Formats: sequence, C-alpha cells, structure tokens
Amino acid sequence: MPDPIEVRKIPIESVTDASGLARLIDDGELEADRVLAVIGKTEGNGGVNDYTRLLADRAFREVLVAKGTRSAEEVAGVPLVWSGGTDGVLSPHATVFATTDPAKAPATDEPRLSVGVAMSEIILPEDIGRPAMVRTVAAGVREAMKIAGIEDPADVHYVQTKTPLLTLDTINDARSRGNDVVTEDTLKSMDISNSTTALGIAVALGEIEMPEAARIHKDLSLYSSVASCSSGVELDRAQIVVVGNVRGIGGRFRAGHGVMRDALDADGIWDAIRSAGLDLPARPHPDDLRDRLVNVFIKCEADPGGRVRGRRNIMLDDSDVHWHRQIKACVGGVAASVTGDPAVFVSVAAVHQGPSGGGTVAAIVEP
Repeated sequence: MPDPIEVRKIPIESVTDASGLARLIDDGELEADRVLAVIGKTEGNGGVNDYTRLLADRAFREVLVAKGTRSAEEVAGVPLVWSGGTDGVLSPHATVFATTDPAKAPATDEPRLSVGVAMSEIILPEDIGRPAMVRTVAAGVREAMKIAGIEDPADVHYVQTKTPLLTLDTINDARSRGNDVVTEDTLKSMDISNSTTALGIAVALGEIEMPEAARIHKDLSLYSSVASCSSGVELDRAQIVVVGNVRGIGGRFRAGHGVMRDALDADGIWDAIRSAGLDLPARPHPDDLRDRLVNVFIKCEADPGGRVRGRRNIMLDDSDVHWHRQIKACVGGVAASVTGDPAVFVSVAAVHQGPSGGGTVAAIVEP
C-alpha cells in the first residue's frame, strides 16, 4: 500500500518565486524528499517560447535540492508540470503533492487520495502526433497507476501530463535521421502533442481502443474524461501524474472528476467537486465549499463550430489574440466564479480531453 498523500496549493508571487514551497517545508507541513509532483500555472504567454515554465521549474527544483537529501539528478526525475498563461483573472500558483508518514495520517477505509508518477520512454519528434506516442504514453500511465496502488481504472480521476512539442531544432533532428514530422507549425504541435497524449491516457484506462493514425487529432468523438495534457520545450518524454482514490490508504483528501460540456458549463465544475465527496445544495455557492476545496484542474478548447450555446464568437477568426488566450481567460473566469478563488488550474488545447468544445475537470477536496 502506498503512503497517504498531503496536497497544498501555494501562490507564486513572481516568475521565479518558490518561497511558498520553502515555507511548507520549513513549517513541517511537507518533507522535501516526499514531494512527488507539482502542477502549476505560470504567468507567461503559454506558447512555445514561454520560458516562465523553465524559470519556475528551476526555482522549485532548487528548493527541493536545498531542503532535502535528494541529489539534483534525483530531483530532476520529479514531475513538475507547468502550464503557461494566466490570462484574465487566473493567478499564478502551484499545487504540491507529497507523501506523508502513515502514522501521522488519519486512518479510514473510505477512498482517499493516491498519486502515482512516472516518466515515459523518450518520445522522438517524429512520433509526436502518431500511434507510437499513444503507445508510449499508455505504457507510462499504466506504470503510474501501479505506483499509486490503483487497480481499477474507474478509480482514476485525473491524469496530468507534460510532453514534448516540436521546435525547429527537434524538427531538424528528425530530418537528419531521414524522418518527417506530423507538422512543421511549432504552435500547432502543442495542440497535437496534447491530443495524442490524451488518447494514450484513454487507451491505458480502457476508455477507447487503440486509434488508427488517421483519427488522431481529427476524430473528436474520441476522448478521455480524466486527461489533462500540457506540452512544452523543457522535456523529451512524458511526465505523468495519475491521481485517484484508494481504499485503506488513509489521509485527508479525495479526488473526483467531471466534464465541462462547453466553456460556460459551471455545473460541470460543481459535478467534479461533488464527485470528490463534498455535499452541496442543488444550487451551490462558493461559500458552500467551506474552504474544503484544494483546487480544480480544467482543460478547455474553443468550440470548432465557433459558437457557444448557439451564439457566434470570433475566437477562431481573431488574428490579433490567439484563441488559446481567449478561451483560457473565459473558462478561468467561470472557474473562479465557482470556487471563489482565481488560483485555479485552467489549461488550453483540449482535443481528445473531454467533449469537443468543452474539457475535463478534476477536483481535490478534504471531505
């Protein structure tokens, strides 16, 4: 049985601020060597050249090395998943997952939070957007489930990943070995990396069968209900964080999930919170959360039809502000209105992550 989990959300007050993590460790709330993963939002542009992710990554890893006994090489294996872009009211923050001493955790036979982390095999640039990447991610998800002690895929409520995207350097690397890539548009490769990863998660959890190449990033009827996939320039393999519930593990926290059917679907967020174990009235208000919600993790996507609830929008036609930033700000506002807290995790590029035009929602609560 894995150790129980402690989870904390901390603000990020500047691009390189990891003081919140340092305080948690100094105050004895978490142990540096027990930190399993960090999932956070940074304040950059969210694009290929968003180096705030790299800056946050370095700052948090330096704290883990300085405050613990693990070497820099060992800390390099800890998944730190950074999603760039805090458009609108979204606030930079990080959610930290760590194990805790079972003797110090509340004992219960009720399902409680468990986390498994894994790093996949290397994903070559020519595999991005293709079945080879789906298979690689699926294998990594299965490994993370084993580490979390989760046997039934139904007990998985959230899978957060970070995978490589294409850059000019990696495109040239593939060419030098006689291979082509799925696209030479580096920004588009972000969306394709995310969607291919989501299919790998869906395959691992039995949500879909292994897809043919022609269906990847095209057949929008295929999706995972628990995938949240992000990509960047800072790695060459999939960082995988599987979050679910295990009976008998003990601890204070529990996970749940739901889906947003469209960008305005606040009920989808409330459904995820209820799924995690909070009793809520029929028409809930942020005050009903009673400070027992740790965080929500949401994927979003501009509806490919260019409409929300029958009303036309121009996100996909706007040449001035990319739709990534517009939909992120929109869904961030909806999520903040539900939780009463702008420090919510909202990530864009959600193809195969929830229904088309919507996205997946995970919640972690203290029931």
